[in-house]
Parts: sequence; structure tokens; C-alpha cells
Amino acid sequence: MGLLGWLVVGLIAGVLAKWAVPGEGPGGLIGDIIVGIVGAFIGGWVFNFFGHVGVTGINLGSIVVAFIGAVILLFIMRAFSGRRSLV
Repeated sequence: MGLLGWLVVGLIAGVLAKWAVPGEGPGGLIGDIIVGIVGAFIGGWVFNFFGHVGVTGINLGSIVVAFIGAVILLFIMRAFSGRRSLV
């Protein structure tokens, strides 16, 4: 899959994940693309671990895989960057 394909799948998955996971997301459009692309790698790894195909191109299956990975990534990010009181 080419660079443009990763950007398109990453943008769609990042935006959908940001809508699905409550809270503040990372910085705007670029942040959504980065979350989606990293989510595609995470989702691909998880799906391959369970014996399924990961991201294969610009199609619905790849967007679902990237979306699931992006949701996992956002939950991990929120777990480590949650607001903590100083008291």
C-alpha cells in the first residue's frame, strides 16, 4: 500500500476512533492521521496474532482493522496521560 493509501486509511480510522473514544484527542487533523496510521499497525498486529488479515489497502476491512487499532492506541494514551492530582 502506498503512502497516499496509508494517509487515507489513517485519516478515516483516526477520525472514527476519536469519535468513538471519549475525551480529548491529539492535535487536530495531523494527530488523527498519526493515530490512524499507528492504529493500523497495532490493529494489523492484533489481527495477525489471531490469524486474520491485517491492513491490505483502501477498503472497508482495512479501515475496520485500523479503527480497532486506533481505539486501542487512544485507550493506552489516555491511561498513561490521564489527569492526576498533585495532592
